[in-house]
Amino acid sequence: MLQTIDDALSRALTVEGLQVAPISAGLNQSNEQIYQDFDRGVSIQELVHQKSELIDRVLKFCCKHFIGEKYSPGFSLVAVGGYGRCELLPGSDIDLMILLDRKLGKSLEEEISTYLTFLWDIGLEVGHSVRTVKDCVREGKSDVTVITNMIESRLICGNEKLYEKFQKAIAPTRMWSSRKFFEAKLKEQHNRHLRYNDTAYNLEPNIKEGPGGLRDIQIIGWVAKRHFGARSFRELVDHKFITEAEYELLNAGQNHLWRVRFALHRLAKRREDRLLFDYQKQLAIDFGFEAGPHNLAIEQFMQQYYRTIMDLERLNEMLLQIFREEILLTDKQKKLTIINDRFMLRNNFIEARTPEIFKQHPPALVELFLLVSTHPHCEGVTASTIRLVREHLYLVDEEFRSNDEVNHLFMQLMGAPDGMTHQMRRMNSYGFLAKYIPAFGKITGRMQYDLFHAYTVDQHTIFVIRNLRRFALEKHQDEFPFCNLVYGKLGNPCLLYLAALFHDIAKGRGGDHSLLGADEATQFCLQHKLNRKEIRIVSQLVRDHLLMSVTAQRKDISDPDVVREFARQVGSMNMLNYLYLLTVADIRSTNPNLWNNWKDALLKQLYHSTKHVIRLGIDNAPDIEEIIQENRDAAFEAMTDLPYSRSQINILLEELPGDYFLRHHPLEIKWHVQTILGNPGEQTLVNIRQAKYTKTTKVFVYSDECSNVFSQVTGTLGSLGLSILNAEIFTTSNDKVMDTFIIQDHNNQAVTDPETIQQIENSLIEALKSNSIYRGVSNKRTPRRLKAFNRPTKIHFEQDYLNSRTVMEISSMDMPGLLSVIANVIAALEINITHAKISTLGEVIDDIFYLTTADGKNITDQSLLDQLEANMKEALEARKAA
Repeated sequence: MLQTIDDALSRALTVEGLQVAPISAGLNQSNEQIYQDFDRGVSIQELVHQKSELIDRVLKFCCKHFIGEKYSPGFSLVAVGGYGRCELLPGSDIDLMILLDRKLGKSLEEEISTYLTFLWDIGLEVGHSVRTVKDCVREGKSDVTVITNMIESRLICGNEKLYEKFQKAIAPTRMWSSRKFFEAKLKEQHNRHLRYNDTAYNLEPNIKEGPGGLRDIQIIGWVAKRHFGARSFRELVDHKFITEAEYELLNAGQNHLWRVRFALHRLAKRREDRLLFDYQKQLAIDFGFEAGPHNLAIEQFMQQYYRTIMDLERLNEMLLQIFREEILLTDKQKKLTIINDRFMLRNNFIEARTPEIFKQHPPALVELFLLVSTHPHCEGVTASTIRLVREHLYLVDEEFRSNDEVNHLFMQLMGAPDGMTHQMRRMNSYGFLAKYIPAFGKITGRMQYDLFHAYTVDQHTIFVIRNLRRFALEKHQDEFPFCNLVYGKLGNPCLLYLAALFHDIAKGRGGDHSLLGADEATQFCLQHKLNRKEIRIVSQLVRDHLLMSVTAQRKDISDPDVVREFARQVGSMNMLNYLYLLTVADIRSTNPNLWNNWKDALLKQLYHSTKHVIRLGIDNAPDIEEIIQENRDAAFEAMTDLPYSRSQINILLEELPGDYFLRHHPLEIKWHVQTILGNPGEQTLVNIRQAKYTKTTKVFVYSDECSNVFSQVTGTLGSLGLSILNAEIFTTSNDKVMDTFIIQDHNNQAVTDPETIQQIENSLIEALKSNSIYRGVSNKRTPRRLKAFNRPTKIHFEQDYLNSRTVMEISSMDMPGLLSVIANVIAALEINITHAKISTLGEVIDDIFYLTTADGKNITDQSLLDQLEANMKEALEARKAA
């Protein structure tokens, strides 16, 4: 490879000057040889160093040609950043500093410009700065990023004495002492982690910048170099700051991330540090993974990646704690507080009093986390104790898990009034949780290949516990006041945390993870001496943890029978309280974009409706006719201030079907009546108002009955970039359509701009003049993330004989204009839609439509249902391919 570039450089030097083509071709050929070496399994360390040496040779050769010897006394070409570390991957930046002994003259400036232009011409993406030593001192003092870049420098060619002068000028004795540098890098890492939601387990992680990524490794190297002068991690072993095993783990983790980043750069054909869905599938194949019965190849590849960065996160925490103790706390080593026979506080960090403590008394492994949680002055764990925990995880075996003292300590931690969430995260980070609960170890780092679940299963679980804990704290009461209120009614909140810990623990095994998880939870509770009632609560919560979410989002919760059946499954107010809180926390922890006020309103509606049924007695709840009459009477009461007679209002309400009064609040009925009676003689009306609590916008449509109304409305709203969350569709006895659509804009917010509202009204009124289906074509492009998935369309029919309607559930890939396509297929077969629940779960839509025949009955003709299914799949596939 090096011989290839040497030959190319020789050919490039002609009497006409240095030629671009031979060097460019030599670089391409050399890079291809590096790729072949990568595929043959050559050490990644060797490859990144080879790439750096390759670039060194090109830069030196070209520098000699363009800048020559006449400037060498006052000129140095310096590699900085990753290139300074000799760590170049295919798409890495080539960062250079041109170091001068005096201000840049015009002649040299021209030659440098020609040199740099030539480097770009041959295909090298070079970042550069031109500085004197004085410039370096000024800029280095003011910016920790600049000084970090400079301390990683090395001389490529030029004046060695000038380079040595530069190194002395930026030494820790001149600027950025070890202490200040370390404090700045700690703050920088903290802020960087926050940009990535403080978790490395996003489904499209950043290999370089995310928590546990290459930057977390590099910060260890930067601090080590600044404080110890160490140029490699091996020297940290010599300084006795890390063990040989830790060095091997650090080295292996870095090598794995380098290999993934190398393959990613090659696949993307550019610098790309995000493991996007676009690349994950191919990378899994390139790394030799194959799909298993319950795990996709991509899921296995990503689990290996997440487990690697988890190891690196642990090392990063421990090593930075070592540096903290060495650099920041050296003057405070005598500040000791004895806690008990096993632990003490050193500078407010908990520490094992002897290295043998865990071997002598294994339950101390759990006691440590409990003490950190309960001790008011404890800020964390000393590095030596973190190391001891890691070294003694082998003690966590079946005998340990069955130990009564261990079980008691763990349950104390689950019920701790403060700090429990942080300790769950710490137990997961140290690897203890996966050892103590082996089933948890199986979900550690496990991702699900979709856009719905934004985090790995273990990280999601920790987030659920965190969100539940926030419901208990007064300082977070403003976030979810109703959840805080419900939390106060719980008999034993610890049971809720246990259910959260186990709710997804059986994912990836095949079968129903809720049932399998309930079995795991039962065994754990038995082992930890919970009573039968407590075990039943935890088991039911795990088994039914999706019940409330599914009911609220996918069923018609205005139907009393649906609510009654849900109440029957829940069984009691106590269980309803537990389940409601678990459901809210679970949805919020699945994806930060998933929770919204609309879902909040649905769950609260189901909670209150179910509470009413349970209190009356499940079998004593009022029937539908009673509820309809109650709602109708309440609507009349709300309309007493309208300038219309009771007779006028009654004539209009008599034309409405009974279930209209089930699905609309009295004030909403008043709004509809006011719109219609306030515009006498108008055949088509559109009225828009805000639903402030749910941060949604309601669109009321009144027009002549036609099977194309839903098609025209959904198509028009979609063309305006609006999302439909729900649709209530009714036809009066005098053949008028009264439909209400709940919408949001592309940012999941209410549509409040007056001009946009006017545009919606005008567009809908114009569209409803048509007697045909909507024929507009969506110009909205399919988002990048969606293109990485290909989910088949699934359609399921179910007969709702009690309400004389057919329920159609469609699961398909989300895409622009989808709802309009569905509406057109239904309209073309002259089928009516009476109600629709629209739900997007990541890349998949999961919509439910309640259908009837033209005469208002359920669809019993199987051939018509078969045709509807076939036409729907064909239309959706055509839209997907467009």
